[in-house]
Parts: sequence; C-alpha cells; structure tokens
Amino acid sequence: MEISVVVPLYNEEESIPELFQWIEKVMKEHDFTYEVIFVDDGSTDNSWKIIEGLSQKSDNVKGIKFRRNYGKSPALYHGFLKAQGDVVITMDADLQDSPDEIPELYRMITQDGYDLVSGWKQKRYDPLSKTIPTKLFNATARKVSGIKNLHDFNCGLKAYKKEVVKHIEVYGEMHRYIPYLAKNAGFKKIGEKVVHHQARKYGKTKFGLDRFVNGYLDLITLWFLSKFGVKPMHFFGLLGSLMFLLGLISVIIVGASKLYALHHGLPYRLITDSPYLYLSLTAMIIGTQLFLAGFIGELVVRNSAERNKYQIEKEIV
Repeated sequence: MEISVVVPLYNEEESIPELFQWIEKVMKEHDFTYEVIFVDDGSTDNSWKIIEGLSQKSDNVKGIKFRRNYGKSPALYHGFLKAQGDVVITMDADLQDSPDEIPELYRMITQDGYDLVSGWKQKRYDPLSKTIPTKLFNATARKVSGIKNLHDFNCGLKAYKKEVVKHIEVYGEMHRYIPYLAKNAGFKKIGEKVVHHQARKYGKTKFGLDRFVNGYLDLITLWFLSKFGVKPMHFFGLLGSLMFLLGLISVIIVGASKLYALHHGLPYRLITDSPYLYLSLTAMIIGTQLFLAGFIGELVVRNSAERNKYQIEKEIV
C-alpha cells in the first residue's frame, strides 16, 4: 500500500463525508493505493456513525473510536500503529487542510528522500489572537529544537516515511513536536512545504489559548528528556554541586569575616544575626537536594526497560 491517511477528529460530523470524498477523488486521479484511518477522539455527535457508514461503502476506510476524549496525540499514536502505507499523511478533519497537497507530499517523501515533510500555512485565515501567539511559539520551537527550516510545527498536514511513525511515540500533547521527536529518533532529513490553508467551513475550533501555555511546558519537557533523559545526574548533579559549593564558600566567608573582626578588635555581631548565614545554609540544602534528585533519577533510569533502547538503522549479522 502506498499511502495511509490518518485523520484524528472530535465532533466533525459535517465535514467527514466531504473530506473523504475529496481524499478519494485525489487518490483516484493519481491511481494511489491507499487507506483512510479516521480516529474518533470520543466524539459526542454522529461522527462515528458517519465513519461506519463510509466503511460499509468503501474498503479504504478504517476507523478507531475512543471511549472518551483523550486528545490529538493519543489519536495520532493509535492511527500510526494501524497505518500500513509506505507514506503516512496526517491531516485535520475540519477541511482546513487540503487533500490536493497529498501527491506532492508523497513525491517529496518517495523521490526527494525526506523522512518527514511538514506543511506551512504561510497565509492563514485565523484571527490575530491566534496567529501572533503561533508565530512566537514556532520561533521558540525552532530555537530549542534546532530545526531551523520549519515555520509551522503545529500544522496538522504532514507526511512521513512509514519507518518514522513506527519509531516515535506520540503521547500527552507532544503532537506539536513530532518533527522534534523524529529528529531525536535519528530521522534528520526534515523538509517543509507551503500548503493552502482554508477557513473552517463547519463547527468551531477545539483549541483555546491554553494550548500555547501547555505547548511551552511540553517543549521544555521534551528538551530536558532529549538532553538528560538517560543521564539526569549530569543536570541535577552539576546544578546541585554548584549550589552546594556556592553555599559552602559563603558560609566560610561569613565565618572568616567574624574571625577577622575578632582578631583585629573590630566591632562584630553574632553569626546567627547575619542573613547571609541562612542564605548560605539554604543554598547548601538546596544543592544537596538537587544532587540527591539526580542520584534518584539515575536509579530510576538504571531500572527502566528503555535505558538501552536505541534506534538501529542497519545491521549486518
């Protein structure tokens, strides 16, 4: 099979039939062998009934229905597990992503050799309250991830080699950072394609401004895991040692300053009256706690089943 189209959705009953007809038209025009996997993320409308109806009419339609709403990342994860195509395309169900982009995305994967191609909605039909935070978010994501050529990390329209979706784990709300996950897994040929963005035709957006706050927190988490996930002592141990050393030096200075005053007959006050003593002791305590956090982290990693899981591209036996 050449293409798997994975469509996560939540309450999109109006757009599903039109989207599938559009996808079907494009596939037939280019004579692709394909499957469309609709992942119903706990919809409360008639989305699943429509998917069932489409599956009865076409063998190319497959579906997964969650018992409740879990989010886009779990939906993509299960869609990736089920996908059988050599190239996997993801798109949203709200008709803002155009299936007409599929042939070129497929070509860029199969002929240009990209591991992943991400869409870039260069001209958007969203309000400023959404576009401005999006630009700031993407600028931060480029800086942290090191993927300088992507302008729209959160675009739902993406294409992947099958190997990519089978070797990454999308969880929580990490769907925003799939290119970063792919890079960390060793798939470094990541490209971008300007895609057409259409205004939402039915319903209303499922995302609020809280996704930008959560997005930054997830980005920090992903950065930390990629840098120190299997070596937490390198982070906590270093930071803890520096804090402890700073506190120790400060305590010595406080004590030495009193001894100097006593020796030279200068006026002095009790060490316990100095706020610097307590700041120094606090720094030493925090440093010790950070060091112990790193040590406990190393114990956790040592007993993790994932500690020696590495991406092997080729092997001769």
